Amino acid sequence: MDWDQLWIEVNLATMDPDQEGAYGAIRDGAVAIKDGKIAWVGPRSALPEFDPFSLPVYRGHGGWLTPGLIDCHTHLLFGGTRASEFEQRLNGATYEQIARAGGGILSTVRATRAADEESLFQSGRKRLNSLLREGVTTVEIKSGYGLDLPTERRLLEVARHLGSMHPIEVVTTFLGAHALPEEYKGDAEGYVRHVIEEQLPAIAAEGLADAVDVFCENIAFDLAQTEAVFQAAKAHDLPVKLHAEQLSNMGGSALAARYQALSVDHIECLDEAGVKAISESGTVAVLLPGAFFTLKETRLPPIDLLRQHRVPMALASDFNPGSSPLCSTLLMLNMGCTLFGLTPEEALSGVTRCAAQALGLQEQVGQIRVGMEADLVLWEIDEPAELAWQYGCNPCREVMKHGQMVTLR
Repeated sequence: MDWDQLWIEVNLATMDPDQEGAYGAIRDGAVAIKDGKIAWVGPRSALPEFDPFSLPVYRGHGGWLTPGLIDCHTHLLFGGTRASEFEQRLNGATYEQIARAGGGILSTVRATRAADEESLFQSGRKRLNSLLREGVTTVEIKSGYGLDLPTERRLLEVARHLGSMHPIEVVTTFLGAHALPEEYKGDAEGYVRHVIEEQLPAIAAEGLADAVDVFCENIAFDLAQTEAVFQAAKAHDLPVKLHAEQLSNMGGSALAARYQALSVDHIECLDEAGVKAISESGTVAVLLPGAFFTLKETRLPPIDLLRQHRVPMALASDFNPGSSPLCSTLLMLNMGCTLFGLTPEEALSGVTRCAAQALGLQEQVGQIRVGMEADLVLWEIDEPAELAWQYGCNPCREVMKHGQMVTLR
């Protein structure tokens, strides 16, 4: 066979819904790779004849191959820290109180505006390396800590540069409508016009964003303002995403569904009407247990309703300096199960197949399937559930991106 490499002596968690059984598992399977894509997958016993001397044959020694993990919601680039706010919350202050007092996102905005490209790049590289060690091969990076054109542009440029220099594939999202900057205090309408008329056109013209996001919440932007940004994004042929129903139920998810949003994220306060709306639009629900944990929230996302209406559930770190300073996708697997009640299979699907769909990449990554990118991870485990069961003893043995073994950079 005209293959570039072959993997044998390995079990496969394909995450392919057309493959029968939990995890789409194939025990004692084999995977062939050609030109960076999966060329053949199946039981080792069904392998076509091949010349073992004509291509590299890798042995998994009984481990498991999964698709490369995907973190589909991060705020990975920022300046400064928010450790002092962490202390404030431990002393009783709420996230909302801190934000209304000029802290929260705005404190990171000030630090990020003062940060240069090199410092942002180096901190971002270290964070990507942490994720790569855990088998992550695709990451979404949002802007949103600039809230002015120069800094928003700089964040997205650094994110693009990281994607070109690092083994992890970087998907960028413009989140100019993240919070109200100090210079627009009391003038949300004016800032939204600035996002629509100044920031977004420049970002789109320079090809710096793959999608547009908005923080639709009672401490951020209302439905009308969110829809105005959505309309502008669509005019620039950019898909939309939404921070929705985190602190209150404003109906943002239903609005996002009308615009065929890729995803709605957080959604602890989502009701059944909103669940039905995103089910009909094919929008992915992105669960963010890191923020739930850090903020000590008590209201759970409507997991049973999402299951009932067959809404794809992705799982992501929401890594950011304030509400989820947790740069670990493997930790999210555990938290998704222990805090939200996901099964280990749902959790792994949430950081592979469903996460790919939340980024519009479902035809490229997220499954071990013929024609998909050969983004693969070899784990030293006996069963896939171990990835969610245990944290701190990283079982990641090898990471492949486009069929090539990758190293930290």
